[in-house]
Amino acid sequence: MDHEVRVLVADDAEDVAEVVAHALTLDGYSVRIAPDGEQAKAMVAEFSPHCVLFDVDMPNLDGNQLSTWLRQQYGDDIVLIAMTGWSDTDRRVADTFIRVDHYLRKPIDLDTLRRVLPPVNDT
Repeated sequence: MDHEVRVLVADDAEDVAEVVAHALTLDGYSVRIAPDGEQAKAMVAEFSPHCVLFDVDMPNLDGNQLSTWLRQQYGDDIVLIAMTGWSDTDRRVADTFIRVDHYLRKPIDLDTLRRVLPPVNDT
């Protein structure tokens, strides 16, 4: 009966997280924001997101650590999308990209993001 698609946006850049969350909310997604990887980790069990969109470079628990934990806990049940402004040659970025379903460069192109998210209207 629950047809909502839940997306957790984890980014310590509050303006980025809010813009993405607002756009996705207007598209019909149910969205929550976490300001870092630790809070994202805590929110996953309660929110049960279909997708976690996260920045590679976050305090407390970075995107590499978060994606490792999510894969260990949930396997492929959650779509993981990494976003970064860093170069693909950075070791943390390269290590993170191995575990994710998709990755996007900042600034985020919302049309590209919409193409890789699970569709909202699956009724």
